[in-house]
Amino acid sequence: MRGSCVGIPVLALTVAVVLPNGVSAQSPAPAPAYGLPLSGAEAEAFLKAARVVDRKTLGDGVTRPVRLTLTDGTQTHRGVWKTINERKMGLQRLETGETEFDFRDSWRSEVAAYELDKLLGLGLVPPTVERHLDGRTGSLQMWVEGAMTEADRVEKHIQPPDLAAWNAQLYEVRLLHQLTYNTDHRNIRNLLLDPAFRVYAIDSSRAFRIQTDLLTPGDLVRFSRAVLARMATLDRPTLESRLGHWLDSRQIDGLLARRDKILVLAKARVAEKGEEAVLYP
Repeated sequence: MRGSCVGIPVLALTVAVVLPNGVSAQSPAPAPAYGLPLSGAEAEAFLKAARVVDRKTLGDGVTRPVRLTLTDGTQTHRGVWKTINERKMGLQRLETGETEFDFRDSWRSEVAAYELDKLLGLGLVPPTVERHLDGRTGSLQMWVEGAMTEADRVEKHIQPPDLAAWNAQLYEVRLLHQLTYNTDHRNIRNLLLDPAFRVYAIDSSRAFRIQTDLLTPGDLVRFSRAVLARMATLDRPTLESRLGHWLDSRQIDGLLARRDKILVLAKARVAEKGEEAVLYP
């Protein structure tokens, strides 16, 4: 979980400035707008090359994330750094008491989730890249500024101003979780929203299981036509090219099998309830 509560001003970041007399002073950098300060290729380039000027271990989350402050000399932004890369073969009992076969918790899934998000045109996963820092390789994800978690929203009884737009985003989050078999999908602290009620899906380290069934198919009730069309075009060469650096062949097998089942499920929902009730742009 990360981000500040909606309605609380985002504090300006500070950067060191060397004065003519050689004394180092702290000068505030302009506070970024809420949400993502950078996106797309610009964000990826920044995350891959910017210099780390500060770091803070975040107290929540079993993945032991670290919030980094980075600068390229012109702009300063924050990111989330993860290096966790665990795999336990066979049947494992998790901290929740549930059991899981071939347990994985890896930074690699964070990067793969962003790359898949781009293929589907979802815009849910913040820009995330692979990076090597201090002798370790991990994922570095753009920090969502001025955000609150879905858990915070529910606790504070805050209602979205546009319920239809809000629900459409949640339908796509559920689709992403089912497609990637994200076993942490019930944790609503992994869902962020900014003051404009744009939704961001974070913490995908436990996604991309090898299972071929859907995790909770009952979560899928409505679908975007555009996203379904993009899903239908996914094939093994594309996935191996775009995601193969972070996923193995069995994970890609599972992804394609679940994709097929989602397309079949969407067709069945339409046959049962009609296009108007199931599909939206």
